[in-house]
Amino acid sequence: MFEKLTRTAGPGSDLAAMAQGLDWALMLQADDHDTAVTIRDGAVMQVTSGPFVLPSWQTRLSASADEWAAFLQPVPKPGHHDIIALLRRGAIRFDGDLHPLMAHLYYVKRLLASLRAAE
Repeated sequence: MFEKLTRTAGPGSDLAAMAQGLDWALMLQADDHDTAVTIRDGAVMQVTSGPFVLPSWQTRLSASADEWAAFLQPVPKPGHHDIIALLRRGAIRFDGDLHPLMAHLYYVKRLLASLRAAE
């Protein structure tokens, strides 16, 4: 579900340029399935699917697989179009160190939106 991030936000991408200096261990969770995203200098260097024995992350974004699927639609419905809209509806949970998430919120929104299929 999240593996495409290395192509959409890898080294040299426009997205990576938006978050220069950001080194972050992000965990994306869909139901009980974890995906670790390693970001170095704003670029997604590695995306690894779990299960993990002892996962290490700074920030985790958790939602149901159905919520992620609705979010990742080419044109999501209202309330599914943005992670803050998901948070407002109680459909996503943010855990851990929220500073990288909030300091780079626009980057994170664009990063996750980059997973949407083109129409």
